Amino acid sequence: MTATPLASIPLSAIAQKTRQAAQKLAVLSTKAKNEAIEAIAQALEAAAPEILAANAADCQAAEADKIPKPLYNRLKLNETKLKGAIQGVRDVGNLGDPVGNVQIHRELDQGLILKRVTCSLGVLGVIFEARPDALIQITSLAIKSGNGVILKGGKEAIRSCETLVKAIHKGLSTTAVDPATVQLLTTREEIKELLQLDNYVDLIIPRGSNAFVRFVQENTRIPVLGHADGICHLYIDAAADLEKAVTITVDAKTQYPAVCNAIETLLVHSTIAPRFLPLAAEALKKRNVELRGDEASREIIPISVATDEDWSTEYSDLILSIKVVDSVEEAINHINTYGSRHTDAIVTEDQEVADSFGNQVDAANVFHNCSTRFADGFRYGFGAEVGISTQQMPPRGPVGLEGLVTYKYKVTGNGHIAATYVGENAKPFTHRDI
Repeated sequence: MTATPLASIPLSAIAQKTRQAAQKLAVLSTKAKNEAIEAIAQALEAAAPEILAANAADCQAAEADKIPKPLYNRLKLNETKLKGAIQGVRDVGNLGDPVGNVQIHRELDQGLILKRVTCSLGVLGVIFEARPDALIQITSLAIKSGNGVILKGGKEAIRSCETLVKAIHKGLSTTAVDPATVQLLTTREEIKELLQLDNYVDLIIPRGSNAFVRFVQENTRIPVLGHADGICHLYIDAAADLEKAVTITVDAKTQYPAVCNAIETLLVHSTIAPRFLPLAAEALKKRNVELRGDEASREIIPISVATDEDWSTEYSDLILSIKVVDSVEEAINHINTYGSRHTDAIVTEDQEVADSFGNQVDAANVFHNCSTRFADGFRYGFGAEVGISTQQMPPRGPVGLEGLVTYKYKVTGNGHIAATYVGENAKPFTHRDI
């Protein structure tokens, strides 16, 4: 495909072209969509040297600009990470088609049949931080769900994103899916313009800080699927198994501290704190984790002082705040006060306490005796995710294919009219599920 430089085309025209391509994609067969997804995977594999070189240039520029370490870690794309992302593309191809599923099949009356059928949304506008692998995930999910997508990545990843989209377009050019289905914006100024395109864009998915998500919500009429901060908690209950508790704490903080499902605050029941905290502190310090604690925790282990600001901070780094609590109720109250409704976990052998925690914590993901790092579309078997929604309305949590479709009601009759079913001699509906 020979692409026209987007800078020379009005964004409204780009969005209109994407919408037209998406309308054709929406009615393609599952086989055709899967072939397109496999073509993308193969094109990314073939372009791997160019992709990694572009990412290395982005990383070099980022180092010169002295961007924050967590952002740099998300930006960096090595061979292993790229292979994992390409495998994620193929995993999406292996998933069931979310389009065309009949959710309700009901006879309203003889010969009058109702169906509720899933269908594509249309065009997604996805604004994400400096994560090139997110672009790969989002594109594969969009195509499988029959949606066009307009992507805007962080400026730090511009070379990586341009190289990735070039490869994706090359792959799609050999398939039934129009490459115009996937578009990339490259300037910050285009974000505001994108938010005004409610005639062409059906859903905006911002991935970033709470402030950025609020900015998007306040500056568009397009529905917004919120994905904001990840202030995640781990609560060590009085009935916790110490070995499990230490292992889970270390993994939840250090396995990948720059991502949104890593814990930022550790809550510890006062009766187990004297035994648990020294063990946890020793294990965490081996991983170079800086610990900050309240007065009660500092009476047990020598660590820095935690302030009120720490409880509401997403470090995305090897920093962990610690607070000692006297009950599971106090832990739940702290989480519901300071958390971001992302992912929170409890370690306990008391099932009743675990159930209470799971039922009362207000979060999209609530875990028992496992690391918060499992809050991920790939690990949930979704193939990939466009983000994790922390809003109350669905879709909530990791948003995969099911969160990128809507539905329509289809009614088929044989000359049926509403007048037959009203008035003194109204005919009754049968309302029989088929």
